[in-house]
Amino acid sequence: METRQFPHQTLVFKSAVISRLLLLTLIVLWRTLLNPYDTSASLNPDDCLIDDSRWRHHHRSSNNSIGSKIESSVVWDSVYFVRIVQCGYEYEQTYAFLPLLPACISLLSRTVFAPFVAVFGYRAVLGLCGYVVSNVAFLFAAVYFYRLAVVMLKDPEAAFRASILFCFNPASIFYSSIYSESLYALFSVGGLYYLMSGSKNIAVICLALSGCARSNGVLNAGYICFQTMHRAYDALFRKKRGYLAILVLIDGALRCICIFIPFIAFQVYGYRNLCLGRSPDEMRPWCKARVPLLYNFIQSHYWQVGFLRYFQFKQLPNFLLASPILSLALCSITHYAKSQPKRFFSLGFQESNEGQDFTPVLSSSGTDPKSSSKKKGNESLRQRKPIYKGGNPAELSVENGSRVNSGYLSTSVLPFILHLGIMTATAFFVMHVQVSTRFLSASPPLYWFASYLMISPGTGKRWGYLIWAYCAAYILLGSLLFSNFYPFT
Repeated sequence: METRQFPHQTLVFKSAVISRLLLLTLIVLWRTLLNPYDTSASLNPDDCLIDDSRWRHHHRSSNNSIGSKIESSVVWDSVYFVRIVQCGYEYEQTYAFLPLLPACISLLSRTVFAPFVAVFGYRAVLGLCGYVVSNVAFLFAAVYFYRLAVVMLKDPEAAFRASILFCFNPASIFYSSIYSESLYALFSVGGLYYLMSGSKNIAVICLALSGCARSNGVLNAGYICFQTMHRAYDALFRKKRGYLAILVLIDGALRCICIFIPFIAFQVYGYRNLCLGRSPDEMRPWCKARVPLLYNFIQSHYWQVGFLRYFQFKQLPNFLLASPILSLALCSITHYAKSQPKRFFSLGFQESNEGQDFTPVLSSSGTDPKSSSKKKGNESLRQRKPIYKGGNPAELSVENGSRVNSGYLSTSVLPFILHLGIMTATAFFVMHVQVSTRFLSASPPLYWFASYLMISPGTGKRWGYLIWAYCAAYILLGSLLFSNFYPFT
Protein backbone atom coordinates (compact mmCIF):
# COMPACT_ATOMS: atom_id res chain seq x y z
CA MET A 1 0.00 0.00 0.00
CA GLU A 2 2.86 2.37 0.80
CA THR A 3 5.02 3.84 -1.97
CA ARG A 4 8.14 5.94 -2.17
CA GLN A 5 6.09 8.98 -3.12
CA PHE A 6 3.66 8.44 -0.22
CA PRO A 7 5.85 7.25 2.67
CA HIS A 8 3.23 7.72 5.40
CA GLN A 9 0.24 6.23 3.62
CA THR A 10 0.01 3.13 5.80
CA LEU A 11 0.22 5.23 8.97
CA VAL A 12 -2.55 7.49 7.70
CA PHE A 13 -4.76 4.49 6.95
CA LYS A 14 -4.12 3.02 10.40
CA SER A 15 -4.88 6.39 12.01
CA ALA A 16 -8.15 6.53 10.08
CA VAL A 17 -9.07 3.05 11.34
CA ILE A 18 -8.23 4.03 14.94
CA SER A 19 -10.26 7.22 14.68
CA ARG A 20 -13.35 5.36 13.39
CA LEU A 21 -13.07 2.70 16.10
CA LEU A 22 -12.79 5.49 18.66
CA LEU A 23 -15.90 7.25 17.36
CA LEU A 24 -17.96 4.05 17.20
CA THR A 25 -16.85 3.18 20.74
CA LEU A 26 -17.88 6.62 21.98
CA ILE A 27 -21.26 6.31 20.29
CA VAL A 28 -21.93 2.97 22.01
CA LEU A 29 -20.60 4.29 25.33
CA TRP A 30 -22.72 7.46 25.40
CA ARG A 31 -25.82 5.56 24.24
CA THR A 32 -25.27 3.10 27.09
CA LEU A 33 -24.58 5.62 29.85
CA LEU A 34 -27.17 8.27 28.95
CA ASN A 35 -30.79 8.33 27.99
CA PRO A 36 -31.40 9.94 24.59
CA TYR A 37 -33.38 13.15 24.45
CA ASP A 38 -35.70 11.73 21.79
CA THR A 39 -36.53 8.02 21.85
CA SER A 40 -38.84 8.04 18.82
CA ALA A 41 -36.31 6.60 16.37
CA SER A 42 -37.62 3.08 16.83
CA LEU A 43 -41.21 4.21 16.26
CA ASN A 44 -40.68 4.75 12.54
CA PRO A 45 -43.70 3.03 10.86
CA ASP A 46 -43.10 -0.14 8.89
CA ASP A 47 -45.54 0.65 6.11
CA CYS A 48 -44.56 3.01 3.32
CA LEU A 49 -46.92 5.58 1.85
CA ILE A 50 -46.40 4.16 -1.62
CA ASP A 51 -46.97 0.40 -1.46
CA ASP A 52 -45.43 -1.13 -4.57
CA SER A 53 -45.22 -4.65 -3.08
CA ARG A 54 -41.44 -4.66 -3.33
CA TRP A 55 -39.64 -7.21 -1.20
CA ARG A 56 -38.54 -4.71 1.40
CA HIS A 57 -42.11 -4.22 2.66
CA HIS A 58 -42.32 -7.81 3.78
CA HIS A 59 -39.53 -7.40 6.31
CA ARG A 60 -40.74 -5.88 9.55
CA SER A 61 -38.69 -4.76 12.49
CA SER A 62 -37.21 -7.44 14.71
CA ASN A 63 -37.58 -7.83 18.44
CA ASN A 64 -33.90 -8.73 18.56
CA SER A 65 -32.17 -6.54 21.15
CA ILE A 66 -29.18 -5.81 18.92
CA GLY A 67 -31.48 -4.90 16.05
CA SER A 68 -33.46 -2.58 18.31
CA LYS A 69 -30.28 -0.84 19.49
CA ILE A 70 -29.15 -0.30 15.92
CA GLU A 71 -32.55 1.11 14.98
CA SER A 72 -32.59 3.47 17.96
CA SER A 73 -29.14 4.81 17.00
CA VAL A 74 -30.54 6.14 13.73
CA VAL A 75 -31.09 9.80 14.64
CA TRP A 76 -31.29 13.22 13.03
CA ASP A 77 -30.79 13.15 9.25
CA SER A 78 -29.93 9.45 9.40
CA VAL A 79 -33.66 8.82 9.73
CA TYR A 80 -34.24 10.37 6.30
CA PHE A 81 -31.54 8.32 4.60
CA VAL A 82 -32.78 5.02 6.05
CA ARG A 83 -36.39 5.88 5.24
CA ILE A 84 -35.48 6.72 1.64
CA VAL A 85 -33.87 3.31 1.22
CA GLN A 86 -36.88 1.62 2.76
CA CYS A 87 -39.66 3.53 1.00
CA GLY A 88 -38.18 5.77 -1.64
CA TYR A 89 -38.74 9.51 -1.83
CA GLU A 90 -42.17 9.76 -0.22
CA TYR A 91 -42.23 13.38 0.92
CA GLU A 92 -41.23 16.61 -0.76
CA GLN A 93 -38.63 17.43 1.91
CA THR A 94 -36.86 14.09 1.47
CA TYR A 95 -35.57 15.33 -1.90
CA ALA A 96 -33.08 17.47 0.03
CA PHE A 97 -31.13 14.24 0.60
CA LEU A 98 -29.29 13.19 -2.51
CA PRO A 99 -29.36 9.56 -3.65
CA LEU A 100 -25.76 8.30 -3.49
CA LEU A 101 -25.78 7.24 0.17
CA PRO A 102 -29.25 5.60 -0.03
CA ALA A 103 -28.16 3.77 -3.19
CA CYS A 104 -25.02 2.42 -1.48
CA ILE A 105 -27.00 1.33 1.58
CA SER A 106 -29.61 -0.37 -0.60
CA LEU A 107 -26.95 -2.24 -2.61
CA LEU A 108 -25.19 -3.46 0.52
CA SER A 109 -28.42 -4.52 2.23
CA ARG A 110 -29.50 -6.57 -0.78
CA THR A 111 -26.17 -8.34 -1.17
CA VAL A 112 -23.59 -8.73 1.59
CA PHE A 113 -25.92 -8.04 4.51
CA ALA A 114 -29.08 -9.66 3.09
CA PRO A 115 -28.76 -12.79 5.32
CA PHE A 116 -28.91 -10.61 8.45
CA VAL A 117 -32.38 -9.25 7.65
CA ALA A 118 -34.11 -12.29 9.15
CA VAL A 119 -32.02 -11.95 12.33
CA PHE A 120 -31.98 -8.22 13.08
CA GLY A 121 -34.88 -6.88 11.03
CA TYR A 122 -34.81 -4.89 7.81
CA ARG A 123 -34.47 -1.37 9.23
CA ALA A 124 -31.71 -2.47 11.58
CA VAL A 125 -29.79 -3.93 8.64
CA LEU A 126 -30.27 -0.68 6.73
CA GLY A 127 -28.84 1.19 9.70
CA LEU A 128 -25.92 -1.24 9.95
CA CYS A 129 -25.20 -0.86 6.23
CA GLY A 130 -25.26 2.91 6.61
CA TYR A 131 -22.62 2.77 9.34
CA VAL A 132 -20.46 0.44 7.25
CA VAL A 133 -20.68 2.63 4.13
CA SER A 134 -19.80 5.82 6.01
CA ASN A 135 -16.89 4.39 7.96
CA VAL A 136 -15.33 2.45 5.09
CA ALA A 137 -15.68 5.46 2.78
CA PHE A 138 -13.86 7.57 5.37
CA LEU A 139 -10.88 5.20 5.40
CA PHE A 140 -10.36 5.64 1.68
CA ALA A 141 -11.09 9.37 1.91
CA ALA A 142 -8.23 9.70 4.41
CA VAL A 143 -5.82 7.95 2.03
CA TYR A 144 -6.83 10.19 -0.87
CA PHE A 145 -6.55 13.21 1.42
CA TYR A 146 -2.94 12.30 2.18
CA ARG A 147 -2.12 11.69 -1.47
CA LEU A 148 -3.65 15.00 -2.48
CA ALA A 149 -1.72 16.80 0.25
CA VAL A 150 1.57 15.29 -0.91
CA VAL A 151 0.90 16.32 -4.50
CA MET A 152 -0.12 19.87 -3.59
CA LEU A 153 2.23 20.66 -0.70
CA LYS A 154 5.19 18.68 -2.06
CA ASP A 155 6.08 17.94 1.55
CA PRO A 156 5.23 14.45 2.89
CA GLU A 157 5.72 15.55 6.51
CA ALA A 158 3.29 18.46 6.24
CA ALA A 159 0.89 16.21 4.33
CA PHE A 160 1.10 13.61 7.09
CA ARG A 161 0.34 16.15 9.84
CA ALA A 162 -2.63 17.49 7.90
CA SER A 163 -3.96 13.99 7.22
CA ILE A 164 -3.83 13.01 10.88
CA LEU A 165 -5.80 16.15 11.70
CA PHE A 166 -8.35 15.13 9.06
CA CYS A 167 -8.65 11.66 10.64
CA PHE A 168 -9.56 13.30 13.96
CA ASN A 169 -11.38 16.33 12.59
CA PRO A 170 -13.98 18.15 14.73
CA ALA A 171 -16.88 16.86 12.61
CA SER A 172 -15.78 13.23 13.05
CA ILE A 173 -19.11 12.10 14.47
CA PHE A 174 -20.76 12.71 11.10
CA TYR A 175 -18.15 10.66 9.26
CA SER A 176 -19.02 7.66 11.44
CA SER A 177 -22.80 8.15 11.33
CA ILE A 178 -25.32 7.57 8.55
CA TYR A 179 -24.56 10.88 6.88
CA SER A 180 -23.27 11.72 3.41
CA GLU A 181 -20.09 13.46 4.62
CA SER A 182 -17.83 10.41 4.18
CA LEU A 183 -18.95 9.65 0.63
CA TYR A 184 -18.68 13.31 -0.29
CA ALA A 185 -15.15 13.52 1.13
CA LEU A 186 -14.13 10.32 -0.67
CA PHE A 187 -15.24 11.45 -4.11
CA SER A 188 -14.42 15.15 -3.80
CA VAL A 189 -10.93 14.66 -2.36
CA GLY A 190 -10.33 11.63 -4.57
CA GLY A 191 -11.49 13.56 -7.62
CA LEU A 192 -9.19 16.46 -6.80
CA TYR A 193 -6.26 14.09 -6.37
CA TYR A 194 -6.84 12.63 -9.83
CA LEU A 195 -7.37 16.09 -11.32
CA MET A 196 -4.13 17.43 -9.89
CA SER A 197 -2.32 14.26 -10.99
CA GLY A 198 -3.47 14.63 -14.58
CA SER A 199 -6.15 11.89 -14.70
CA LYS A 200 -8.90 14.28 -15.75
CA ASN A 201 -11.50 11.75 -16.91
CA ILE A 202 -11.39 9.82 -13.63
CA ALA A 203 -11.46 13.15 -11.80
CA VAL A 204 -14.65 14.26 -13.55
CA ILE A 205 -16.38 10.97 -12.69
CA CYS A 206 -15.39 11.28 -9.02
CA LEU A 207 -16.41 14.93 -8.79
CA ALA A 208 -19.74 14.14 -10.45
CA LEU A 209 -20.30 11.42 -7.84
CA SER A 210 -19.55 13.96 -5.09
CA GLY A 211 -22.50 15.93 -6.47
CA CYS A 212 -24.62 12.79 -6.03
CA ALA A 213 -23.71 12.75 -2.34
CA ARG A 214 -24.10 16.43 -1.40
CA SER A 215 -25.37 19.42 -3.32
CA ASN A 216 -22.20 21.41 -2.71
CA GLY A 217 -20.40 18.84 -4.82
CA VAL A 218 -21.32 20.95 -7.86
CA LEU A 219 -18.96 23.65 -6.55
CA ASN A 220 -16.08 21.32 -7.35
CA ALA A 221 -16.64 22.27 -10.97
CA GLY A 222 -14.91 25.49 -9.96
CA TYR A 223 -11.57 23.67 -10.01
CA ILE A 224 -12.19 22.73 -13.65
CA CYS A 225 -13.17 26.34 -14.39
CA PHE A 226 -10.01 27.66 -12.74
CA GLN A 227 -7.87 25.22 -14.67
CA THR A 228 -9.64 26.06 -17.91
CA MET A 229 -9.20 29.82 -17.45
CA HIS A 230 -5.46 29.52 -17.02
CA ARG A 231 -4.98 27.04 -19.82
CA ALA A 232 -7.02 29.23 -22.18
CA TYR A 233 -5.06 32.31 -21.09
CA ASP A 234 -1.81 30.48 -21.70
CA ALA A 235 -2.94 29.36 -25.15
CA LEU A 236 -4.23 32.78 -26.19
CA PHE A 237 -1.67 35.22 -24.77
CA ARG A 238 1.51 33.20 -24.36
CA LYS A 239 1.30 30.69 -27.19
CA LYS A 240 -0.75 33.03 -29.43
CA ARG A 241 -3.03 30.19 -30.51
CA GLY A 242 -6.65 31.33 -30.46
CA TYR A 243 -7.97 28.06 -31.86
CA LEU A 244 -6.33 26.12 -29.03
CA ALA A 245 -7.90 28.50 -26.48
CA ILE A 246 -11.35 27.78 -27.92
CA LEU A 247 -10.76 24.04 -27.70
CA VAL A 248 -9.63 24.42 -24.09
CA LEU A 249 -12.80 26.37 -23.23
CA ILE A 250 -15.04 23.78 -24.89
CA ASP A 251 -13.26 20.94 -23.11
CA GLY A 252 -13.61 22.69 -19.73
CA ALA A 253 -17.28 23.50 -20.32
CA LEU A 254 -18.11 19.89 -21.18
CA ARG A 255 -16.32 18.62 -18.08
CA CYS A 256 -18.20 21.10 -15.89
CA ILE A 257 -21.49 20.02 -17.42
CA CYS A 258 -20.66 16.41 -16.59
CA ILE A 259 -20.15 17.40 -12.95
CA PHE A 260 -23.50 19.21 -12.89
CA ILE A 261 -25.48 16.46 -14.62
CA PRO A 262 -26.17 14.21 -11.56
CA PHE A 263 -27.57 17.09 -9.50
CA ILE A 264 -29.65 18.39 -12.41
CA ALA A 265 -30.92 14.89 -13.19
CA PHE A 266 -32.09 14.51 -9.60
CA GLN A 267 -33.97 17.82 -9.81
CA VAL A 268 -35.64 16.58 -13.00
CA TYR A 269 -36.54 13.36 -11.20
CA GLY A 270 -38.19 15.36 -8.42
CA TYR A 271 -40.07 17.53 -10.93
CA ARG A 272 -41.34 14.45 -12.73
CA ASN A 273 -42.59 12.85 -9.51
CA LEU A 274 -44.09 15.89 -7.83
CA CYS A 275 -45.22 18.19 -10.64
CA LEU A 276 -46.13 16.28 -13.80
CA GLY A 277 -49.67 14.98 -14.09
CA ARG A 278 -51.06 17.45 -11.55
CA SER A 279 -53.56 20.21 -12.11
CA PRO A 280 -52.34 23.82 -11.65
CA ASP A 281 -54.22 24.04 -8.35
CA GLU A 282 -52.42 20.96 -6.99
CA MET A 283 -48.95 22.09 -8.03
CA ARG A 284 -46.50 23.31 -5.45
CA PRO A 285 -45.18 26.89 -5.94
CA TRP A 286 -41.75 25.76 -7.11
CA CYS A 287 -43.31 23.69 -9.92
CA LYS A 288 -44.56 26.91 -11.55
CA ALA A 289 -41.24 28.76 -11.32
CA ARG A 290 -39.35 29.65 -14.49
CA VAL A 291 -36.48 27.47 -13.26
CA PRO A 292 -38.14 24.86 -11.01
CA LEU A 293 -35.37 24.06 -8.52
CA LEU A 294 -36.78 21.69 -5.93
CA TYR A 295 -33.65 21.71 -3.75
CA ASN A 296 -33.63 25.48 -3.26
CA PHE A 297 -37.34 25.49 -2.42
CA ILE A 298 -36.97 22.74 0.18
CA GLN A 299 -34.05 24.46 1.89
CA SER A 300 -35.91 27.76 2.05
CA HIS A 301 -39.41 26.49 2.84
CA TYR A 302 -38.71 23.72 5.35
CA TRP A 303 -35.41 24.82 6.92
CA GLN A 304 -35.51 28.62 6.44
CA VAL A 305 -32.16 28.64 4.64
CA GLY A 306 -31.45 31.95 2.93
CA PHE A 307 -29.22 35.00 2.83
CA LEU A 308 -28.96 36.53 6.35
CA ARG A 309 -32.08 34.65 7.50
CA TYR A 310 -30.12 33.09 10.35
CA PHE A 311 -28.86 36.42 11.67
CA GLN A 312 -31.01 36.48 14.81
CA PHE A 313 -30.04 37.11 18.40
CA LYS A 314 -31.45 33.75 19.52
CA GLN A 315 -29.02 32.01 17.15
CA LEU A 316 -25.97 33.47 18.92
CA PRO A 317 -25.11 30.10 20.59
CA ASN A 318 -25.01 28.47 17.16
CA PHE A 319 -22.66 31.17 15.87
CA LEU A 320 -20.42 30.50 18.87
CA LEU A 321 -20.51 26.77 18.16
CA ALA A 322 -19.36 27.40 14.58
CA SER A 323 -16.86 30.13 15.45
CA PRO A 324 -13.74 27.88 15.70
CA ILE A 325 -14.07 26.40 12.22
CA LEU A 326 -15.10 29.75 10.70
CA SER A 327 -12.17 31.50 12.40
CA LEU A 328 -9.73 28.87 11.12
CA ALA A 329 -11.13 29.19 7.61
CA LEU A 330 -10.98 32.99 7.68
CA CYS A 331 -7.43 33.00 9.03
CA SER A 332 -6.27 30.52 6.40
CA ILE A 333 -7.71 32.68 3.60
CA THR A 334 -6.48 36.02 4.92
CA HIS A 335 -3.00 34.65 5.68
CA TYR A 336 -2.63 33.37 2.14
CA ALA A 337 -3.96 36.65 0.72
CA LYS A 338 -1.59 38.74 2.85
CA SER A 339 1.40 36.53 2.07
CA GLN A 340 0.69 36.31 -1.67
CA PRO A 341 -1.39 39.42 -2.51
CA LYS A 342 -0.55 39.63 -6.22
CA ARG A 343 -1.28 35.97 -6.77
CA PHE A 344 -4.49 36.02 -4.70
CA PHE A 345 -6.13 39.18 -6.02
CA SER A 346 -5.18 38.54 -9.64
CA LEU A 347 -6.38 34.92 -9.41
CA GLY A 348 -2.89 33.94 -10.50
CA PHE A 349 -2.96 35.84 -13.78
CA GLN A 350 -0.32 38.28 -12.53
CA GLU A 351 2.15 35.41 -12.45
CA SER A 352 1.07 34.33 -15.91
CA ASN A 353 1.82 37.85 -17.18
CA GLU A 354 5.30 37.59 -15.69
CA GLY A 355 5.94 34.44 -17.67
CA GLN A 356 5.63 31.97 -14.79
CA ASP A 357 3.81 28.73 -15.38
CA PHE A 358 0.94 28.89 -12.95
CA THR A 359 -0.49 25.43 -13.59
CA PRO A 360 2.26 22.83 -13.53
CA VAL A 361 0.10 20.61 -11.36
CA LEU A 362 -3.25 21.65 -12.82
CA SER A 363 -2.37 21.28 -16.49
CA SER A 364 -3.53 18.34 -18.55
CA SER A 365 0.06 17.36 -19.06
CA GLY A 366 0.49 16.78 -15.34
CA THR A 367 1.59 13.32 -14.40
CA ASP A 368 0.92 11.13 -11.46
CA PRO A 369 3.52 11.47 -8.72
CA LYS A 370 4.22 7.77 -9.00
CA SER A 371 5.82 8.30 -12.40
CA SER A 372 8.67 10.38 -11.00
CA SER A 373 11.99 8.62 -10.70
CA LYS A 374 13.54 7.95 -7.32
CA LYS A 375 16.47 10.22 -8.07
CA LYS A 376 14.27 13.11 -9.11
CA GLY A 377 12.02 12.63 -6.10
CA ASN A 378 14.90 12.67 -3.62
CA GLU A 379 16.44 15.72 -5.27
CA SER A 380 13.10 17.55 -5.19
CA LEU A 381 12.62 16.80 -1.52
CA ARG A 382 16.05 18.23 -0.69
CA GLN A 383 15.29 21.37 -2.67
CA ARG A 384 11.83 21.81 -1.21
CA LYS A 385 12.73 21.50 2.42
CA PRO A 386 12.06 25.00 3.78
CA ILE A 387 14.31 27.09 5.98
CA TYR A 388 12.63 29.79 8.01
CA LYS A 389 14.23 33.19 7.80
CA GLY A 390 13.58 35.37 10.80
CA GLY A 391 10.38 34.98 12.76
CA ASN A 392 7.88 34.94 9.90
CA PRO A 393 6.93 31.45 8.72
CA ALA A 394 5.52 32.98 5.54
CA GLU A 395 9.07 33.75 4.40
CA LEU A 396 10.14 30.43 2.97
CA SER A 397 13.43 30.05 1.16
CA VAL A 398 15.84 27.33 0.13
CA GLU A 399 19.56 27.11 0.47
CA ASN A 400 20.19 28.84 -2.84
CA GLY A 401 18.01 31.77 -1.73
CA SER A 402 15.20 31.26 -4.28
CA ARG A 403 11.57 31.32 -3.26
CA VAL A 404 10.12 27.86 -2.74
CA ASN A 405 6.93 26.90 -4.62
CA SER A 406 5.77 24.31 -2.13
CA GLY A 407 3.83 24.17 1.09
CA TYR A 408 0.69 26.00 2.09
CA LEU A 409 1.68 29.26 0.38
CA SER A 410 2.50 27.63 -2.96
CA THR A 411 0.97 28.66 -6.27
CA SER A 412 -1.03 25.49 -6.74
CA VAL A 413 -2.95 25.95 -3.47
CA LEU A 414 -4.72 29.09 -4.73
CA PRO A 415 -7.82 27.38 -6.24
CA PHE A 416 -8.35 25.53 -2.95
CA ILE A 417 -8.24 28.84 -1.08
CA LEU A 418 -10.79 30.39 -3.44
CA HIS A 419 -13.07 27.37 -3.08
CA LEU A 420 -12.79 27.56 0.70
CA GLY A 421 -13.67 31.26 0.56
CA ILE A 422 -16.91 30.54 -1.32
CA MET A 423 -17.80 27.72 1.07
CA THR A 424 -17.09 29.86 4.15
CA ALA A 425 -19.18 32.77 2.89
CA THR A 426 -22.05 30.41 2.11
CA ALA A 427 -21.87 28.79 5.54
CA PHE A 428 -21.81 32.13 7.38
CA PHE A 429 -24.30 34.20 5.39
CA VAL A 430 -26.75 31.65 3.94
CA MET A 431 -26.83 28.33 5.80
CA HIS A 432 -27.66 27.34 9.35
CA VAL A 433 -24.35 28.47 10.74
CA GLN A 434 -23.92 25.55 13.16
CA VAL A 435 -23.65 23.25 10.13
CA SER A 436 -20.38 25.01 9.23
CA THR A 437 -18.30 22.50 11.20
CA ARG A 438 -19.27 19.56 9.02
CA PHE A 439 -19.88 21.64 5.88
CA LEU A 440 -16.26 22.83 5.84
CA SER A 441 -14.73 19.69 7.34
CA ALA A 442 -13.83 18.16 3.96
CA SER A 443 -11.96 21.25 2.77
CA PRO A 444 -8.24 20.36 2.48
CA PRO A 445 -6.73 23.86 2.99
CA LEU A 446 -8.12 24.01 6.53
CA TYR A 447 -5.88 21.13 7.54
CA TRP A 448 -2.97 22.31 5.41
CA PHE A 449 -3.08 25.66 7.18
CA ALA A 450 -3.41 24.02 10.60
CA SER A 451 -0.39 21.84 9.78
CA TYR A 452 1.45 24.97 8.67
CA LEU A 453 0.64 26.74 11.96
CA MET A 454 1.86 23.80 14.01
CA ILE A 455 5.45 24.28 12.79
CA SER A 456 5.49 28.08 13.02
CA PRO A 457 8.65 29.21 14.82
CA GLY A 458 7.98 30.20 18.41
CA THR A 459 4.21 29.69 18.37
CA GLY A 460 3.96 26.29 16.68
CA LYS A 461 3.68 24.27 19.89
CA ARG A 462 1.00 26.58 21.26
CA TRP A 463 -1.01 26.35 18.06
CA GLY A 464 -0.61 22.57 18.09
CA TYR A 465 -2.08 22.26 21.58
CA LEU A 466 -4.94 24.59 20.69
CA ILE A 467 -5.83 22.80 17.45
CA TRP A 468 -5.71 19.34 19.01
CA ALA A 469 -7.74 20.53 22.01
CA TYR A 470 -10.39 21.87 19.62
CA CYS A 471 -10.56 18.58 17.71
CA ALA A 472 -10.70 16.47 20.88
CA ALA A 473 -13.36 18.66 22.50
CA TYR A 474 -15.64 18.53 19.45
CA ILE A 475 -15.16 14.78 19.04
CA LEU A 476 -16.19 14.17 22.66
CA LEU A 477 -18.95 16.78 22.64
CA GLY A 478 -20.25 15.73 19.24
CA SER A 479 -20.36 12.02 19.99
CA LEU A 480 -22.12 12.73 23.29
CA LEU A 481 -24.76 15.14 22.02
CA PHE A 482 -25.38 13.84 18.51
CA SER A 483 -25.69 10.16 19.39
CA ASN A 484 -28.26 10.98 22.09
CA PHE A 485 -30.34 13.22 19.84
CA TYR A 486 -29.24 16.52 21.32
CA PRO A 487 -28.48 19.46 18.98
CA PHE A 488 -24.84 19.65 17.89
CA THR A 489 -24.25 20.88 14.33
